[in-house]
Amino acid sequence: MKFAFTRPSHYVCLVALAALCCAAPASSLFAQQSQTGDLEVLQVVPNFYMIGGAGGNIGVQIGLDGVVLVNAGAANMSDKVIAAVKTLTSQPIRYVIDTSADPDNVGGNAAVAKAGQSLTQSANAGPGGAIAAGAANILSTETVLGRMSAPSGKQSAIPVAAWPTDTFVQKEMGLYLNREGIQVMAQPAAHSDGDAMAYFRRSDVLVTGDIMDTTRFPVIDVEKGGSIQGEIAALNRIVEIAIPSIPLVWEPGGTLIVPGRGHICDQADAVEYRDMVTIIRDVVQDMVNRGMTLDQVKKANPTNGYRARYGTDSGPWTTDMFVEAIYKSLVAKK
Repeated sequence: MKFAFTRPSHYVCLVALAALCCAAPASSLFAQQSQTGDLEVLQVVPNFYMIGGAGGNIGVQIGLDGVVLVNAGAANMSDKVIAAVKTLTSQPIRYVIDTSADPDNVGGNAAVAKAGQSLTQSANAGPGGAIAAGAANILSTETVLGRMSAPSGKQSAIPVAAWPTDTFVQKEMGLYLNREGIQVMAQPAAHSDGDAMAYFRRSDVLVTGDIMDTTRFPVIDVEKGGSIQGEIAALNRIVEIAIPSIPLVWEPGGTLIVPGRGHICDQADAVEYRDMVTIIRDVVQDMVNRGMTLDQVKKANPTNGYRARYGTDSGPWTTDMFVEAIYKSLVAKK
C-alpha cells in the first residue's frame, strides 16, 4: 500500500504559491511511503529511508557496501525490522549505530546484528571450524556500552550479543560507507549521558535519536545523566548542522532531520522545537531564582502555550516529569 508524504507543514503555503507561478511538477513534492506489517517505511532521499513504528525511528542508509542502520528498534519488533530492510535491498546490514541505551533503540541489537554481516569482524566456529563473517558491527558512545553491560562481578540483563562492538569517547567518530561520510556525534548530558546523533553528509540527513521528539516534550533522564542544559546544547547543534532551502524556499531541499519519534523535519522545525524548550527552561529558571519549590513551579504551569501540542498527563513521560527534569537540572547547576 502506497502513501504520499509531503514536506513539513510550514512549507505548504510557499509550495502552493510557487506551484501556481512556476507549475512545478507535483511529483517533486512527494516521497514514497509503504506499510510493512506494523511498520511504516518512508523514503527520505533516494538512498535513505526511515522505519517508524518499531519503537524509536530507525534510519536506513543503503548502498554498495551494504546497509547502515541508526538504532535497531525494540526487541519484540526485530523480525519485522529485518523483514522491512529486506524489502528495500538484498544487501547485508553492516552497522547498527545506537543513539542511546534506551530499550526502544537497542532492544533489537542482537537479532538485527545477527541478521547482518560485518565488514571488519569474523566469527570462529570453534577448534577446526570455519571462520565466517561475524554479525554486523554495533557502534555507540562508550557510555552506552557501560550502561548496557553490568558492573564487575554482576550479570547484565542485556545479552552480550546486543552490546556495542565499537565505541568511542571523543567528540565524534567518522565512518565512510556507501560512498558517504557519516559523522557520529556524541551529545553528552542531553536526553542521557550517552546520546549520539548520526549525520549522513552526502544524503544530507541527520538522525537525532531521542534528543528531538516531535510527539512530546523531550525526555530528559536526569537519573542517567541527562540535563536541560545538555538538551538545549544538542538542539542548538542540530540547528547549526541543518541547512534550510534558501533562497529557493519553494523547492524541496535542505537538510532533513529524522527525530527519535514523529515526522521528518527540517531546520525550521528544529528551530521551533529548540525555541520551545529554551523558553520553558527560561521560565522555570526565573521561578527557581524567585525561590519557588518544585510543587509551586508545577502549579504555575511553565509549559503553558505548548502543553496542548507536546504535553500529556499520562504515559511514560508526562508534562510534570518534563518540568521536574528541568527544575532538577537547574537546581543541581547551582
